[in-house]
Amino acid sequence: MEFETFEMKKLLYIARYPALAALLLLLLALAPAMAQNVVYQGETTTLTVDQMPGDSYFWEIYSDGTVNFATVPGNCPVTSAIFVGGNTGTSVDVKWLQPGIYFFKVTAQDITGCTNNIKIGMVEVKPSIPTAVLTQPDPDWICIGDQAFLEVTLTGVAPWEFTYTDGTSFWTVKNIAGVSYQLQLSPKATAQYWITSVKDINGTNPAPSARVLVVVNPKPESSKIYQHEP
Repeated sequence: MEFETFEMKKLLYIARYPALAALLLLLLALAPAMAQNVVYQGETTTLTVDQMPGDSYFWEIYSDGTVNFATVPGNCPVTSAIFVGGNTGTSVDVKWLQPGIYFFKVTAQDITGCTNNIKIGMVEVKPSIPTAVLTQPDPDWICIGDQAFLEVTLTGVAPWEFTYTDGTSFWTVKNIAGVSYQLQLSPKATAQYWITSVKDINGTNPAPSARVLVVVNPKPESSKIYQHEP
C-alpha cells in the first residue's frame, strides 16, 4: 500500500514557514472529519512523495498529535511504529505495531540545507484482522467411509469462528479458544475445502483461505480366497 503524501485528500497541509504552525493545530482538530489512511496492526506500508529537483526528504512519525509538528521532532516509540530500512528519501516503509492514530511528517530540504516545505499525513491503525490457514492433509487421500482431518491455524484474539465450504455446502464453527483447530470431515467424494471467512473479537476477515484437496478413493472389491493345494 502506498500513500501519496502530496495528495490533498490523504494529507494535512501544514506550513511552508513556522509562523503557520497555528494553522496546523486547526487542521488537526478537523482531522477526524477528513479522509485518512487506514491500515491494520502488523502491516508494513509505503509512504511516498514526488521528488523535487535538488530536494532531500526526511520522515518522522508521531503518536502524540497534540504537539506542534513544525518544531517538535517525531515522538512515536519504536514499540508502536518503526521505519523499515531508513527514514530518508522519496519513499519509506513503515511497520505499524500497535493500534492507534498516528501522524507522519515529511520535511523537504533544498541543497543549502534549508527547510522549504513540511507536510503531514494521518494514519489510523486498526487491530489486526484474524486469519485462518488450512493445512493440506498428509496423506491427502482417504477411502470412502473413512474420516479426513484438516488442521486450521488461526491468528488474532480468541474466541474465533470461521465458515468453511466444499463449494456446495457451508458450515460454521464457533467459540474456538485455541490457535489450532482440527476439522473432522466425512466426505463421500473427492472435493476441495477452504475457509470463506474468519472472525475474532476485533473483526471479520472475508478473504478466503487457500484451498486443500481431499481425495476419496473407493474401497477395493472383496474377492474370494482360495486355498492352493500342491
